[in-house]
Amino acid sequence: MNIQEIKAIVTGGSSGIGLEIAKQLIEKGAKVMITGRDEGKLKNAAAQIGAFYAVADASNENQVIKAFEQAKISMNGYNVLINNAAYGAFGLLKDQDTKVFEQLIATNVTGAMIAGREAAKHFIENNFGNIINISSTAGNSGFSGGTAYVASKFALKGMTECWRAELRKSNIRVMLVNPSEVQTPFYKALGGERPHNDTKLEATEIAHLVIAMLTMRNVGFITEATVFATNPN
Repeated sequence: MNIQEIKAIVTGGSSGIGLEIAKQLIEKGAKVMITGRDEGKLKNAAAQIGAFYAVADASNENQVIKAFEQAKISMNGYNVLINNAAYGAFGLLKDQDTKVFEQLIATNVTGAMIAGREAAKHFIENNFGNIINISSTAGNSGFSGGTAYVASKFALKGMTECWRAELRKSNIRVMLVNPSEVQTPFYKALGGERPHNDTKLEATEIAHLVIAMLTMRNVGFITEATVFATNPN
């Protein structure tokens, strides 16, 4: 795909991996709309990188539908969805809070489905499109304390495989990216702060991969890619 022809929606695009993907796409000539729940952060991020923006909590169906309709107007349609909006909550099974679990699933799974569904409708009409779901290595193997987050990422992988089977006949590429630990505001949102470490991944590595996947000729696509730090310490 020619990067200058990309018109992308990036959910969860006001910080971290989503913001870096949007930034790099725009720098290379694409048009991008970022979405998120915090209008102040979105507005600042959009001004910083030259993106369109729409306020949409990923778990709020009406807001997502409205944002995707706005993207059609702002960018004269769209042909890429970067399904990135998600967050983490961690704890041992014996301590699981049902409300916390359900809220995380509402964003990480149901929210991803809503965005994918709205994009699929538009892409099927146009007989073309690209969906990249940003997952995690947590979608490949579990770990102690990961019940809610890991469940959401395994679910995202399963949905990705279903969408791929459904949408290939409409020239829609459905792809999955599994980053390992990336130094973003992810951990700050959990109430913790980690010092910067030059041996660990940055959002720039994930954005690099996403752009490589999108710019492969439309005759083929990379179904799934996992990114690890080479030698973290």
